[in-house]
Amino acid sequence: MKRRLLGPFAKIIIAVGVLATTVGLASEWALHQPFLSVQHVRVIGLRHENAPSVLAASGLASHPAMIDLKTSTIEQRLSSFAWIKNVTVVKHWPSSVVLTVHERRPVAVAFDALHQLHYVDVTGHDLGAAPAAVNLPTLVYASAANKSWPLLHAGRSTAFVASQLPRAFAAQVSVISENAAGVVSLHLTTPVNFILGPPTNLRAKFVSIASVIAHSTLVAGDVVDVSVPGALAVTGPALK
Repeated sequence: MKRRLLGPFAKIIIAVGVLATTVGLASEWALHQPFLSVQHVRVIGLRHENAPSVLAASGLASHPAMIDLKTSTIEQRLSSFAWIKNVTVVKHWPSSVVLTVHERRPVAVAFDALHQLHYVDVTGHDLGAAPAAVNLPTLVYASAANKSWPLLHAGRSTAFVASQLPRAFAAQVSVISENAAGVVSLHLTTPVNFILGPPTNLRAKFVSIASVIAHSTLVAGDVVDVSVPGALAVTGPALK
């Protein structure tokens, strides 16, 4: 049986394939050498989490290869830190990394099942213990089926409303509540209550509230329904 000899073109193809494989393996080997691994890390943006703990959890302290770093992997490793929303990873070859942490912003506070005050962000996320004297509105989900931390679910609208409060009267809002029907109300320090209804069309509702505060005399116990902007309804003591 005769052996069929390879033609020149086939030999070139094989040679190119062998060369490409060799170069690929050599490149992979080189990119995983110590001089191309993480040696220097700068962590910025932290205010509420411990920098050494964040660095350890990120995996960067173990000197991984620069080529293997992925932002999504580092974010997943840091997901247990309450204040960390996301991160940005910038590589400075050959061996330095800047890890920028973007923290969540507290917009309100709420009591947990043990009646301890916690910070809350716009998504209803529990950010941990807050001081009693903090100047932020308190969120309340008034429902018989209230869970230990309802603000990620049914009561989440209160956190969203807190994040949208305008400067005109934000400091006067002491409590933001939501009932089982999804009706959100603002309880002011006066004390006067404004019923927002669902957390929609907030800009128009806030304009109505600001107008009432600026141009009307409210007394303790007044309840102003602004769920339909432009068609205000007042209950409680008479609006003067």
